Amino acid sequence: MKQHEKLEKNVGLLALFMILAVSIGGLVQIVPLFFQDVTNTPVEGMKPYTALQLEGRDIYIREGCVGCHSQMIRPFRAETERYGHYSVAGESVWDHPFLWGSKRTGPDLARVGGRYSDDWHRAHLYNPRNVVPESKMPAYPWLVENTLDGKDTAAKLRAMQTLGVPYSDEDVAGAQAAVKGKTEMDALVAYLQVLGTSLKNKR
Repeated sequence: MKQHEKLEKNVGLLALFMILAVSIGGLVQIVPLFFQDVTNTPVEGMKPYTALQLEGRDIYIREGCVGCHSQMIRPFRAETERYGHYSVAGESVWDHPFLWGSKRTGPDLARVGGRYSDDWHRAHLYNPRNVVPESKMPAYPWLVENTLDGKDTAAKLRAMQTLGVPYSDEDVAGAQAAVKGKTEMDALVAYLQVLGTSLKNKR
């Protein structure tokens, strides 16, 4: 009893034990995930982002899209009926950083690939209220005007290679040519159109 009372009255010691308990509990939950195939193996048939899609992903991050759109469908009926199959870890093993997000000012985009046409996405990104009158999303007209030069694209693919994304040397060599002259709108639409398609194609 005295030992317990001593611990409760010593703020520093109590804080130390709390941190220790939380750390051990967290490690017990997290560490096993690093050794499970379900969290480390890509979904069957999944392909890395093309150079254009990878540039589009960077534009998605730059414009703050992840601040309003999550990319993680939780395994609840209310979510799967609206958005589609719940998200699985194998879809995100090559995503650096992960863009799961947690805030949904706009809808989840984990399964948006193929749901709308390229033209719909272009109109929506140029001015969302052209297609969704009640939308609160800002317009991104400059995406049509900004053109990619691809000077950093090969370096981006090489960086992803070091993180385990299976890009070939040919992919890296052809990266600049694959995006040069394309608009930022082209890249962002290409990225959006691939989201969630790996699992869709598998099913």
